[in-house]
Amino acid sequence: MIGKPLLLTYLYLLIYILLSSGVILYNKWVLSPKYFNFPFPITLTMIHMGFSGVVAFILVRVFKVVSPVKMTFEIYATCVIPISAFFASSLWFGNTAYLHISVAFIQMLKALMPVATFLMAVVCGTDKLRCDVFLNMVLVSVGVVVSSYGEIHFNVVGTVYQVTGIFAEALRLVLTQVLLQKKGLTLNPITSLYYIAPCSFMFLFVPWYLLEQPVMEVSQIQFNFWIFFSNALCALALNFSIFLVIGRTGAVTIRVAGVLKDWILIALSTVIFPESTITGLNIIGYAIALCGVVMYNYLKVKDVRASQLPAESIPERVSKDWKLEKKSSDLHTPDNSNNTNNVGSNGGNPFTSDSKVDEEAPLIPSSRLSHIGRTQFSGYTA
Repeated sequence: MIGKPLLLTYLYLLIYILLSSGVILYNKWVLSPKYFNFPFPITLTMIHMGFSGVVAFILVRVFKVVSPVKMTFEIYATCVIPISAFFASSLWFGNTAYLHISVAFIQMLKALMPVATFLMAVVCGTDKLRCDVFLNMVLVSVGVVVSSYGEIHFNVVGTVYQVTGIFAEALRLVLTQVLLQKKGLTLNPITSLYYIAPCSFMFLFVPWYLLEQPVMEVSQIQFNFWIFFSNALCALALNFSIFLVIGRTGAVTIRVAGVLKDWILIALSTVIFPESTITGLNIIGYAIALCGVVMYNYLKVKDVRASQLPAESIPERVSKDWKLEKKSSDLHTPDNSNNTNNVGSNGGNPFTSDSKVDEEAPLIPSSRLSHIGRTQFSGYTA
């Protein structure tokens, strides 16, 4: 019989998969000229950032759910502002890609996330160039190229937007580790939104004023309050669902859930949006890229586990584990709550490599894992 903690974990994973897929499909429906016809991705992203910032402000300042961190001007200027700039850029470019390419093809391009993060980490000096990881990155890149070649409605502009958004998000992840972790600053989901969302909103205001505001004045815009409110609410809920998931599962479980979600999303997108078709070459290319991602995930998880082992010999560790196990069995403590909590203690972090974060909800920092290398845990507004 499935225990209550395990059942709750499966429920959180299901909620994450549903919300992540729903937000992506919802954004596509809102932005697509064929459906709701609101082709203003910067505006949509600003709505999300503004809504999240307001909710976070109310939770922090009015209801005092969490306390704000000690944020000096120096930390804000050197850490929060550059991170917010790249976060805003990744959301802007990612949302703009929906105007030109299908959801299925976007999910296939997102397989490049480990490649982009690895390259940015090597450039910034937070990771070393390793032959095994490099070969995996080559395999992922080849798979994405094959998938792109098989795309019927291939669009250069949309592909450039999506790839640019991926590299902007990768740089944001690396900067988060380099800047925030060195400052010893830890933000939870609410305080992350509290500091980063308003700053991202301001960065988006300039391109919005130059690119979209003049067009919006002369175009026939249909603005439905409930559509945009529910869309922003779903994006916010996704952000918190990822926090629940990484608190109850390990990195491996999160990665498997992310891969499962991508396949479900690709299948759903072809049903909801009939114009997006998948070819056999698409599937073959994505399968090749996925093989590289899975092997990369295995290497990173193995690295994390190795770094968590104490510096003692294997025989000594086996002997110690056997003695502790025997002692605990003699005491007979049937409460397994500690074991359950330990499962989540190795969970991922959207700011680290071993977390599967979502492009739509990446504002959940943690310092549990030390490597950076984001994969496909997809979600906030991209």
